[in-house]
Amino acid sequence: MYFFIERYLPQSGWRLGVVLLFVGALTALALPPLNIFPILVLTLPCLYQAALKAPTARKAALRGFLFGMGFHSAGLYWLTNAILTRVHDYWWAVPFAAPGVAFVIAPLIAVPAVLCRYVAPGWPRIFLFAGSWTLADMSRVLIFSGFPWNPLGSALEVPSIIGDILIQPASIIGVDGLTLALVLSSLGFWEGYKGKFFVLLGSIIWVAGGGWLFTHPHYKSVENPKLVVVQGNVSEREVLGRDDAFKQFQSYLLLTRTGVEKARKDIGKSPIVVVWPESAFPGLLDEDKWARSAIAQAADGATSLIGSDRRDGKHWYNSLEAVGPDGAIKAIYDKSRLVPFGEYQPWIIPFNILPGVITPGDGLKTWDFPEVGRVGPMVCYEIIFSGSVTAPHDRPNWLLTISNDAWYGHSAGPYQHLATGRMRAVEEGLPVVFVNNRGVSAIYDSRGHEMQRTHWGAEEIIVSTLPKPKNRPLFSYLSKSISLFIAICMAVFSFLWRKNGIFTKF
Repeated sequence: MYFFIERYLPQSGWRLGVVLLFVGALTALALPPLNIFPILVLTLPCLYQAALKAPTARKAALRGFLFGMGFHSAGLYWLTNAILTRVHDYWWAVPFAAPGVAFVIAPLIAVPAVLCRYVAPGWPRIFLFAGSWTLADMSRVLIFSGFPWNPLGSALEVPSIIGDILIQPASIIGVDGLTLALVLSSLGFWEGYKGKFFVLLGSIIWVAGGGWLFTHPHYKSVENPKLVVVQGNVSEREVLGRDDAFKQFQSYLLLTRTGVEKARKDIGKSPIVVVWPESAFPGLLDEDKWARSAIAQAADGATSLIGSDRRDGKHWYNSLEAVGPDGAIKAIYDKSRLVPFGEYQPWIIPFNILPGVITPGDGLKTWDFPEVGRVGPMVCYEIIFSGSVTAPHDRPNWLLTISNDAWYGHSAGPYQHLATGRMRAVEEGLPVVFVNNRGVSAIYDSRGHEMQRTHWGAEEIIVSTLPKPKNRPLFSYLSKSISLFIAICMAVFSFLWRKNGIFTKF
């Protein structure tokens, strides 16, 4: 493989730049929803060899950056759809949506491209490349309010039982550990016969371990509620315009009534929880007693968790509100992790480009109601943060995230977002309920196995008994520190290998 790359990959100039952009874009095929992760065995070695062949560290950094621009621009192409929903106001931003975000995070791929040049050839370089890629990728939580979207480890989330098995090690090492394993194996595969042997052996152990974890879960003896998930299929233009607000509200009420009737028929008198997605209520629910009464009547004695905007003086919040059977507000959760350039404006832009900004809430909470159980509520963006989806010292028994991915159209965006919920279920050992306005909504059990899902662009309801949580996996105790420790050790070991000749026989 390396011989092929050395022979046919341009050595320098604009042709090499174009090839790296293209190869980076091909790498995005490994991401959800396609999950063609074997392509990494072909694309990552191209970057690796291009970085090693660069005459200077500066040019190696440029090559890593170009690869990153191709990778992130292709992986985030759907951001353009969000601009198109307000194209009359933001037409000028259409060409910059995906490339603009890619421009901010692509330099992180320059880090392994540069560092791997400073250690001994072979496994030391591969270890350093994999470790520094992982460390740089993990640092994305520090950019603005954080943007850890599309970690390479999500490539293993193949939509089948195969994917369920492949992602089980995330219960120990998290999605960042999966990223490290993929980069390491993609490069190590080409290190001669020993490399192929180690990668094959590691893959067998990985699949065997994942299969055992998947088939031998240990569940907690708690009962989670029965759910009615409501997907109303309201377009983003309708959400923004509110021209048919009453019609939208009536549609959600009708779907709720239908779902609760079905739930009563299927599961009898057990407690039921109704969930509406982000911004489903076209108004300010906490200020609208009549609307809450209508919701309570449609829910027929069930507690309803409703996405709504909220205001407190001059501050606006993106909220999830619990409405009891009597129509009273039982609890409110305000979104605390906001979307950069979507809900707040980062300081790097000195002029105003947003029509309004959202105020962040106080942080993650755990609600504990008899009819709802112990639930960790989240709104949209917050589910993407590995290791940061449960309230400290107040662990829930299930996770709920409400979202409105209608912004991104029928693209890869909603499916990539959905994949983050699946990964959080494995990492935390908790069932995850993902409720979306237009799709896709889904329920995952505590192993990340999909129980039910809706279709994109359809009015649908899901009626399901929520499965039990697992006993706490190791990742839920130690969080990202495990993969952080492994990546740092690999990087340090690479430099020691060069200095002292450790295990040079390999």
